[in-house]
Amino acid sequence: MLNLENLSKSFRGGSFGSGAVPAVRQVSFSIAPGEVTSLIGESGSGKSTIGKMILRLLPVSSGRITFDGVDVASLEGSALKEYYRKVQGVFQDPFSSFNPVFRADRIFRMLEREYFGDLGAREWSAKLHTSLEAVGLNPADVLGKFAHELSGGQLQRLLVARALLLDIEILVADEVISMLDASTRVDVLNLLAGLKERGLGVLFITHDLSLGHYISEHTVILRRGVVLEIGETAKVFGNPQHSYTKMLLASVPRLHSHWEPLEPGEPARTGPRDAPRGRGRRARGQPLEPVPLLVEVEPGHLVAFEDGGTATAGDER
Repeated sequence: MLNLENLSKSFRGGSFGSGAVPAVRQVSFSIAPGEVTSLIGESGSGKSTIGKMILRLLPVSSGRITFDGVDVASLEGSALKEYYRKVQGVFQDPFSSFNPVFRADRIFRMLEREYFGDLGAREWSAKLHTSLEAVGLNPADVLGKFAHELSGGQLQRLLVARALLLDIEILVADEVISMLDASTRVDVLNLLAGLKERGLGVLFITHDLSLGHYISEHTVILRRGVVLEIGETAKVFGNPQHSYTKMLLASVPRLHSHWEPLEPGEPARTGPRDAPRGRGRRARGQPLEPVPLLVEVEPGHLVAFEDGGTATAGDER
């Protein structure tokens, strides 16, 4: 199991990098085998930063990430290589993951050299074909092709197939379908949903609430790097407690419903009267708001405490 414990990340900012800009603040949640956890938030909320820290693409400022009880930050050499054998990521833009100069299946040859050098050519070919077929690709259609000869959906499936070759346990899927057309999105979503049947844990990073609701067992609502609501997906979506979660749900376009025209001077926002307005930026010199306590409002459902809000009962976390 992958655990995030009070995870925080700050970047250098201000004049000559003398200041610190917090991107993630004291985030805690777990990714269990055979389950999909959706990390949902607007652009700039820190979702991808969390994914990159899990993949060791960014260092952690404070807190820790553990995998099977071992602190990921302490891994080096062969131990880090073994970690990447079990934890892999697939990102938003499939085209940027491939060097246009080389054929797309070069990513498999690199993997073969690093992890499967002891396999014979016939064994490797059989393993590769099995992995491609598991993600719905015909090896004859994709092997030997350049990236520009394949569709975005095919390239994303190649990246998932690459991860499956390693017999991974955790997949970080960062906005993996945001650049795909509607018909291809469903195929990739169903592919990700099928991975949990194989015992994989998936972190599904998205800004789209409907996709998160469709695919995940657990949901984490993130805003400005802080967890505002977390729990079983059916409870977070069926009984939202935080005003920000309510605003997000109220802002989802609905089929056969018309947007109500705004009155002159009315702010362009949708949601409860007390919902927060947009992301905004902290004014220079303005102190950070404290990270709110998470309150358990029902079993398996925690909400950040709001002054005057509804999250007033249960255990503090």
